[in-house]
Amino acid sequence: MNKINRVAIIGGTHGNEFTGAFLVKKFQQFPDVIKKPSFETLTILGNPKAFQAGKRYIEKDLNRCFLTESLQNPTLSSYEDIRAKQIAGVLGEENKPKVDVVIDLHSTTANMGLSIILGNQDPFLLKLCAYLSEINPLVKVCYTIPEKGSNFLRSLNKLGFVIEVGAVAQGVLNAELFQKTEQLIYTILDYVEKYNQGNIPKINNLLSLYKFTGTIDYPRSRNGDIQAMIHPDIQFRDYEPLNPGDPLFLTLDGKAIAYEGTSTVYPIFINEAAYYEKGIAMLFTEKQLINPSS
Repeated sequence: MNKINRVAIIGGTHGNEFTGAFLVKKFQQFPDVIKKPSFETLTILGNPKAFQAGKRYIEKDLNRCFLTESLQNPTLSSYEDIRAKQIAGVLGEENKPKVDVVIDLHSTTANMGLSIILGNQDPFLLKLCAYLSEINPLVKVCYTIPEKGSNFLRSLNKLGFVIEVGAVAQGVLNAELFQKTEQLIYTILDYVEKYNQGNIPKINNLLSLYKFTGTIDYPRSRNGDIQAMIHPDIQFRDYEPLNPGDPLFLTLDGKAIAYEGTSTVYPIFINEAAYYEKGIAMLFTEKQLINPSS
């Protein structure tokens, strides 16, 4: 792959996810901390109006506005649709990128720790993730919905990915997670610098990749009302195995509902607050070990 010339860091794609938004504000105030000799680093506050309002979005979820057809549709005129077109104008699109790497910063109410979310398995990204998880075992790597036809911001770039940190409440700054995310960004930028110098660190371990297999909604009544909660046995246990027959939900009157699948899965984004409106109680993944060097 060619030399990386420009990296973009986006925070506040969701306005009430303060970790990324305030990191971008810090980087804009102190640009030298992200400055590297061999490439330029851009910073973007994704959704300024939503950030000022302390809301996830103003009219619609900005991180669902990046379908190619949507970006090319002049009739879409919501604030987030307009903002998506502005961001795409800065970053470019996958077939004609203006930047080489896109890092989209998010936070979650789920106990995701430090997570890297990929939409493709480009060799550069896999080697980067293997390196990050090798030097920091707290880093987890997920491969979720494939980029092709995706409406996520990261899909604008082949080397686009998400850093997702949690658990942290919406509209709240958590100093520990802020600092851990900041350090992870510095490590990523250091890796890019080493890559440009032809000095990629050797990776000794296989990469644990949590591959998305599907979602599950909360049990609901016929009129759509939620009838059960996340069972206490799995709350805050993202990335831990869920076996057939294990308790999954707890009804309002205290009855356990078991997981009815036929194989072990590894739930992530368990009880994410923003996913209630999307009808998602959690995502299911399967755990794979891959060799990023193969």
